[in-house]
Amino acid sequence: MAGTIDWVLVKEIISCVFILTGVIFMLIASIGLLRFPDFYIRMSAITKGATLGLGLILLGMGVYFNQPGVMLKVLAIIGFTSITAPVAAHVIGRTAVQNRISFWPKTNLKEFEDYITKEHLEQPINHDKYTEDIKEDIRMEMGGGDDADNG
Repeated sequence: MAGTIDWVLVKEIISCVFILTGVIFMLIASIGLLRFPDFYIRMSAITKGATLGLGLILLGMGVYFNQPGVMLKVLAIIGFTSITAPVAAHVIGRTAVQNRISFWPKTNLKEFEDYITKEHLEQPINHDKYTEDIKEDIRMEMGGGDDADNG
């Protein structure tokens, strides 16, 4: 009796380790969100911590349920999250730079400034095609439109 291994208990322990590690990563990411000094560092912390935390929690669930269908869904969710979360953070970060959200004063921006100068990105470019339409509509409402449109 002493030589038998309780595989259900082993599965539950492995699952608990994954889930608790994921929760710890998410907790650390949440603390980083509250404590870090600027938007960009906060966004980096929450993206990395939440993605890794979610992946570990889901992996723990996949181990616990121990079914191929569940594990396939878990791996698909982990894969999509690992792809989409960093891309979304990158887009949000670029938008923040274009909107001139300030960096933490101690951030070393030398490489970033070289990139901006090299790529001629000093001026933010508004790619919103509706902005001009809105300005035109406001001009029309104020009576500043073309005479050809009035008659």
